[in-house]
Amino acid sequence: MNANALYEGELDLLVFAAHPDDAEIGMGGAIVKAVRSGQKVGLIDLTYAEMSSNGDVRTRQREAAAASAILGLTVRDNLGLPDRGLNGAPEQIAAMVSAIRRYRPRAVFAPYTVDRHPDHIACGRMAEEAVFNAKLRRYRPEEPAWTPNMLYFYFINDVHTPQLLMDVSDVHERKMEALRAYRSQFTPADDAADWVQTPLTQGYLDNVVARDRLFGQPKRFAYAEGFIPRGPLAIERF
Repeated sequence: MNANALYEGELDLLVFAAHPDDAEIGMGGAIVKAVRSGQKVGLIDLTYAEMSSNGDVRTRQREAAAASAILGLTVRDNLGLPDRGLNGAPEQIAAMVSAIRRYRPRAVFAPYTVDRHPDHIACGRMAEEAVFNAKLRRYRPEEPAWTPNMLYFYFINDVHTPQLLMDVSDVHERKMEALRAYRSQFTPADDAADWVQTPLTQGYLDNVVARDRLFGQPKRFAYAEGFIPRGPLAIERF
């Protein structure tokens, strides 16, 4: 947990991620755009990614702090749940509910529940449960209930057909700058004593750029990020 976690106000957007760097991959551009429009955005990592093949917890927290500053987050917190141990246990859901009720966001974001990493899948499913439980006044009644307007899923590793696109062309370089802050994850370090090759060190950031370009093509955006809303979107007019 960093000092920004002391923030006590309400947030416009609250983003859940299983590990530091997940949200930056899936919706870093959307975060930057929201911040630049004056919205308050918070990001809560469920774990410290202590099972990562490269980089220890201290390094990854230092990188997350750097990425947070680049994105302009109002708050970044970490629930300290076990990496590769996200299982939807009642106490894990309760921790997420407490975060929602504390920050009272208008919208919540979480990883899409189809992904190659089991922790991403678990995070998305747990967020869905937490959003539901957060509105129940008899669930942990010592905390005031809160109902976010929407839950959205963002993509991390895999490419799926989005139901909602956001043009992030004007902020895409800022997104990539935030991702490059995670040097331990994405930058090959052949001279390091404790380093191994992983899918993240083999052109992963190039794949992120390619995916964002692909998402942008249908609307002729240079770059876009894709989302799947949980439930129907309401509009006043076409």
